[in-house]
Amino acid sequence: MRKSISGAVTVALWASLLQVSPGHAEDKSGAFQVASADVAVSLRPALRPSTQEYRVATEGNARFQAWLGAFRKRAVEQGISAGTLDRSLTGLTYDKDVIKRDRNQAEFSKPIWDYLDSAVSSKRIAGGRAGLDDYSQTLNKIEKKYGVEKEVVTAIWGLETSYGSFKGGDQTIRSLATLAFDARRAQFFEAQLVAALQIVEAGDVAPSNMVGSWAGAMGHTQFMPTSYLEHAVDFDRDGRRDIWADDPTDALASAASYLARHGWKKGQPWGVEVRLPEGFDYSQARRDYTLKPSQWARQGVVTPQGRAVPNHGKAAILLPAGGQGVALMVFDNFRVIEKYNSADAYVIGVGHLSDRLAGGAPFQGAWPRGDRVLSFTEKKELQTRLTEAGFDTQGVDGRTGPNTVNAVREYQLAQGLVPDGYPSLRLLERLR
Repeated sequence: MRKSISGAVTVALWASLLQVSPGHAEDKSGAFQVASADVAVSLRPALRPSTQEYRVATEGNARFQAWLGAFRKRAVEQGISAGTLDRSLTGLTYDKDVIKRDRNQAEFSKPIWDYLDSAVSSKRIAGGRAGLDDYSQTLNKIEKKYGVEKEVVTAIWGLETSYGSFKGGDQTIRSLATLAFDARRAQFFEAQLVAALQIVEAGDVAPSNMVGSWAGAMGHTQFMPTSYLEHAVDFDRDGRRDIWADDPTDALASAASYLARHGWKKGQPWGVEVRLPEGFDYSQARRDYTLKPSQWARQGVVTPQGRAVPNHGKAAILLPAGGQGVALMVFDNFRVIEKYNSADAYVIGVGHLSDRLAGGAPFQGAWPRGDRVLSFTEKKELQTRLTEAGFDTQGVDGRTGPNTVNAVREYQLAQGLVPDGYPSLRLLERLR
């Protein structure tokens, strides 16, 4: 175990504390160097960290370096060569900003209508249509090979990186090492780190060019390393599965490959907007209750124009904002997009954007824009109060999954309310 921090790590540490990116001055050997002029500018008295801050950061990086030493042994046992480890881990430092973002993400809560305003904005629709035009031949070939509509692939590209305009600027290996060192999800992120090193070992990308989001998602379509190893393809046949290049060909084909392998059915919609009849039995609006569109039509569930939905297979009714919002009839392809990202808002965003790119209309129903969604803390309180009232949410995690929705619905039924399963602020106030 290394007993002290090297001078290069110390300089990088000071740069991190001062919010100076050491990556701007990385030499070819991977050791961080800072020019004397940079140091003179960076160490102004007003910006110099306190002795306490420096001590805490130094101790944290010392623990991180010790962890890296132990990890190297585990990586070698999994087949990673010493050369790849040297190229990838030399000079690596702990990224405190990654942990800060990881801790804060659970507090983020955005109404689905606000999310869709951005995800399916006029600007994003225009960008998607431009992408469809610019890469029409490539996207047509991808659709033919994988059976995934080009608009769906383009919509994923649009939501993940705004058509490649922002793929993330974090060093993937540094982010993953930081998250693997952290205790919260260490096992998951160490597996991702090993996968990232396997990608480097295969020669698909150099460590310095492996960049992406703070949580390790990479390239135009934001693949995690394990997903890359399992599903990325070399569609342009240049010998590398390059999802980072300016040319998005491999990334777009990889997204289509991912969806195809998870069961995408070409010609089946992800979902269709519907209108619910007066007196609709809201207890049927749940993902585990499916009927044929013709059966739903006999109950009065039709399109906003009053027509029966074509028979694309069995479907469920989804109410992403409760009984006061847009109602959707969702098919098996909804579950396939969930494999890419499990958040309902994301799936609806991809699906609706793909529909708009194909010439479809905006949603016709209204959203309850006057409502405020529950914060992370309020969701935990809701789960606690429901469970205490006899409606078990099967845990208190601040996330609105099927168990919480079912508990909400059972509570609503017991209280004589519309059982739409929607965890509203009004419901929480009633429980209080």
